[in-house]
Parts: sequence; C-alpha cells; structure tokens
Amino acid sequence: MMLLSASPATAQTIYVHAGKLVDVEKGQVLPDRRIRIENDRIVAVEPWSPAPEGAIVIDWSGMTVLPGLIDMHTHLADWGQTNNVAEPLLHSTQEMAYVGAKNAYATLKAGFTTVHDVGCFRAFADVALRNAINEGIVPGPRMNVVGAYITIPGGGGEVTGLAPDVSVPDDMRVGVYHDTNEAKLKTRYLFQHGVDTIKMIATGAVLAEGTEPGELEMTEEDIRAVTQQAAIHKSYATAHAHGAEGIKTAIRAGVHSIEHASLIDDEGIALAKAKGVTLVMDIYNGDFIEAVGTKEGWPEGYLRKNRETTDAQRVGFRKAVKAGAIIAYGTDAGVYPHGENAKQFPYMVRYGMTPMQAIQSATVVAATTLGWQTDVGAASAGHFADLVAVAGDPLKDISVLSSVAAVMKGGKLVP
Repeated sequence: MMLLSASPATAQTIYVHAGKLVDVEKGQVLPDRRIRIENDRIVAVEPWSPAPEGAIVIDWSGMTVLPGLIDMHTHLADWGQTNNVAEPLLHSTQEMAYVGAKNAYATLKAGFTTVHDVGCFRAFADVALRNAINEGIVPGPRMNVVGAYITIPGGGGEVTGLAPDVSVPDDMRVGVYHDTNEAKLKTRYLFQHGVDTIKMIATGAVLAEGTEPGELEMTEEDIRAVTQQAAIHKSYATAHAHGAEGIKTAIRAGVHSIEHASLIDDEGIALAKAKGVTLVMDIYNGDFIEAVGTKEGWPEGYLRKNRETTDAQRVGFRKAVKAGAIIAYGTDAGVYPHGENAKQFPYMVRYGMTPMQAIQSATVVAATTLGWQTDVGAASAGHFADLVAVAGDPLKDISVLSSVAAVMKGGKLVP
C-alpha cells in the first residue's frame, strides 16, 4: 500500500524548534535542532537558527522530540478483551466502526503514529478503518492491516469456547482454511480485498479456549503456501507463534516476522537471527492479563496459559537481545486498553535493551520490518513529519514516553 501524501496545493512550511532530537538512525541525541517541514514531510534537520520572519514555528525547545512511534502488534478494530468468550459476538459491524475510530484516536494521541494492526474478528473492519484514516474521515495512525486471521478450524484465530450448536458468523471465519490449497486461496482473497500483509495463527493461543500455545496448528507446507502467495503480492506474512517448534517451523517456511515468540529456544533465536526474521514480543502484556484477568474472572485456561508463557517469554527476550536478533516493538494493544502502548518500554529496558535500543525498536526497526523505512520511523529529511514531544529525557527515564506532551502526524498537530 502506498502511504498517502498531502496535495501540493496545501503545502506550507513549518519549523519545529526541538530542544533535543533523538536521531534513531545514528543512535544519538542532537541538541537544539530546527526541523523544517514542507507539506507533510521533513525537508531538513539542522542546528537551530531563527526561522524566517512570519514563519510558523512550533516551540518544543523545552522538549525531547522523537519520530512518531510504531506499534507492530495492535488490534484497533475489535472490542477489548473481557471475561466472556462470546464477547466478539455481542457487537455489530456498525458498532465496531465506532469502536475502531475511538481506539485509533487514543493510539495516535499516545504518540503512536503508525501501527501494524494484526487482526480483527470482523473481517476487513481494519481495512475500512485504515481507509477512513487515509481519507481524513477519522483521525488515527498510519495502518498496515491484515484483514482477518489465517487459521485452522477451531484454532487460535477462531472465536472458541461456545456451545457446539452456536454458529459463528461467516465474516468471523473468512480466514479459516481446511487444506494447503485453501490456505493459499484464502491468502489471495485477503489481498484482493485490500489487506497490506498477512497474519497466520501458526500455534495455539493464550486467549482462546481449546488451544494450547505450545501446539503447532499449521503445517510447514501450509505456512509456506501462505508466505509464497504473500510474496507474489509483493508483501509478506507474519506468524503468531508461541511454541518453540512452531516458531522454527514458521521461520523455515519463510515468514517475515514472529508475533509473541513466548517459548522461543536458543535454536529459534539463532534461526531468526540467521534468516533476518523480526521478533515482536509483547513482554508487558502478561502482567496486565494476570492482574486484570484475575480481578475480572477471565477463563481459568487463559490465566493458566498466561502464567506458563509470561516469564518464559521474558527469558527468551533477554536472550534474543543479547544474541543481536531483530526485535520490533509490539504490544498486543487491544488485550489491554488502547493508548497505553508505551507501557512496554520500561519492560524492554528491564529485560536487556538500552533505552536507545527500545526506542529504535519502535521507530527505525519497526519501519524497516514494515518496509516503510523511507516514509516513517525516523525524523530526518524525506520522512513524513510524524513527531512526538515529551518532557524529560527518555534516554534517562524511558517511562516518560507514557506521558506525551504533543503529537504531529504529517506536519499537523494532533488535537
């Protein structure tokens, strides 16, 4: 998908005075910078000097400025997680449009100007939300969307835990397949209906009844058929994979990235590094599920599986950081409230990253994983003017990223 630019007829020059600018490409902080923006893109970054008389100047001289942040694992066009396994059935497609718009705005206000939105139960609700944002109908981040989950019947991408005589609506089963050829055809169908990338459910899930995170649900042949079809569409496929064998199977079958990677082993880390596969590990999420899920009475199976994967995932994350594997920032926002995406940053530092590495994971690394690195992920000439300003120094206290003072997307301040 092409990222949209504003029309030249609306072009104007804006100057941003950044007290400090985090240069994620070079991994350094630049003091007192002038960012010149024309239309919706940055055209120059240079030491501060007064802007031309009468120019529009945004004074962030007391702030630290970063590129707009990127969350590589969100679910904007879905109802949030609850204790009711039938929750997805309680909300119409019309209602989800409004919910998605609300979630998109909360995410943007939190400083996340781009997301990889990796699935919704109502098929193509994310495509419609992306299009509405791109057309200026509702405010929200730039979205890379998957449309629906490629999953086996009763697998981790299905609405499960219902009585056997309850029928799930067809639009919640668009990505369900029965054999390898159908997996390929479903992938083609998703691209025909406007998705950017593909999300497979390669193993069981934590938050789905009747599935186990360690169990492989898709065969290597199935996964390879999907990844090859995605390549035909000049795109890629990512795989939800918790179990160690599922992770390695998905990597061997050609996936571009792995979601969760909760039970990854040393061999899996080495394989991911060797193949250049990005790991997207939501290491904050487990604490939220334990606290809120226990309080609200989420199904006991959910809580058990969360406890079995949370600490293991953090051990694997620390090892992956030490090994130099590619790790992009992804939170599973939607399980916890949208707009709280930055809560994962301190966890990434606690489990082995430097603050700069954590910031890079949510900017230049994430952008490169998406293939959007020429447009987003850095505050340098040629990139969209997607910027975030925070009080304080995130290189000293990364938790300040949870309190964003101002956000700009495409050269326009987010109200």
